[in-house]
Amino acid sequence: MTQKNTSKPSLLGNLTFQILIAMFLGAVLGVIIHNSLAVEAAQSFSSKIKMLATVFIRLVQMIISPLVFTTLVVGIAKLGDIKTVGRIGGKSLAWFFTASFLSLLLGMFFVNLLQPGVGLNLSNVDLASVSEVTAKTQNISFENFIEHIVPKSIFEAMATNEILQIVIFSIFFGLAAASLGDYVKPVVSALDKTSHIVLKMVNYVMKFAPIGVFGAIAAVFAVRDFQELAITYFKFFGSFLIGISSIWIVLILVGYIFLKGRMTILLKRIIGPLIIAFGTTSSEAVFPKLTEELERFGVKDRIVSFMLPLGYSFNLDGSMMYMTFASIFIAQAYGIHLDLGVQMTMLLVLMLTSKGIAGVPRASLVVVAATCGMFDIPVEGIALILPIDHFCDMFRSATNVLGNALATSVVGKWEQQNEEIIVLAE
Repeated sequence: MTQKNTSKPSLLGNLTFQILIAMFLGAVLGVIIHNSLAVEAAQSFSSKIKMLATVFIRLVQMIISPLVFTTLVVGIAKLGDIKTVGRIGGKSLAWFFTASFLSLLLGMFFVNLLQPGVGLNLSNVDLASVSEVTAKTQNISFENFIEHIVPKSIFEAMATNEILQIVIFSIFFGLAAASLGDYVKPVVSALDKTSHIVLKMVNYVMKFAPIGVFGAIAAVFAVRDFQELAITYFKFFGSFLIGISSIWIVLILVGYIFLKGRMTILLKRIIGPLIIAFGTTSSEAVFPKLTEELERFGVKDRIVSFMLPLGYSFNLDGSMMYMTFASIFIAQAYGIHLDLGVQMTMLLVLMLTSKGIAGVPRASLVVVAATCGMFDIPVEGIALILPIDHFCDMFRSATNVLGNALATSVVGKWEQQNEEIIVLAE
């Protein structure tokens, strides 16, 4: 047992070190390619090397659907009854919406305080790449959101990795299983064993993480002049970093308030998933690994399996901050004044339209484009932030992982305390 406990941090440490080295080597290779090859050749290299990241993310996506379904059903079945599910679900949603509102508010505060869009030169904006994002905005509406959360086929939802739809089906399936008691124990046991098999697959998939990160970083630096980007977007990116740093400060402070000294242990546990999310710009890429690390941290598997899938649809703190920040930044760039009432309305609209689109590529940009359209802000303003969006996405993804890890750990602690109170009362 002692050897097992000491080897796991060592493996995590090795993986983290390998990913950091991969990020550095990818950046170096990308810069060399960018400076030594013609634009067309660099573009070709970027599309090919990016396949390493694509393969890694697809490997992760391959196991997300079965992992979410099996762990969530088993978790709910172990919770035992609708009352317990309702209690934990209520705490979860209260946390998620509070965190989302605070993140949106911080984005709104810092973009108004620092005004990165004021006085921006719009003459060199590339509008050609906007169509990729705006084409996806037509389905962002209240009606579509309601339809989107309910699956018409669980197989279709799994095939497309629609996490929120899988969660809805799994909740119904888990509650039905819990209500049937001992009769369905063999089914629950089989799903439990299946979830352990999938988690074992995680260990194999994570061995490819450094290769995926290397490909992702090299692909970006091969086609982007980082020095030019830094100068052109210094004010926007600097302001964004101030805003995203404030969320990290708030989350970590809240963590120490609720978890005390164990917050330090949690941060050490999730440093690997944080770096993977940062390097691949994908929160999904670390879902299986984060599940594993939170269980090792001490959160009960039934809480982890219930909280994380919900969090990936409802609790994207980094993305939420970016949405208000980017939307108002575009308005500033076009000289459009938005009074406080309009901005608060925009915030509430974003609270709704941003939920349940975690599986959409460049989801934050899609929501920003839709929001701009709703408030008569030129949608082509998306072109202003496209060149720097990848670097912003690195920080957004890592922040989303931190927020979900914290939410799961805190709710897990609350439930543990609640169980202790019930035991003492008996």
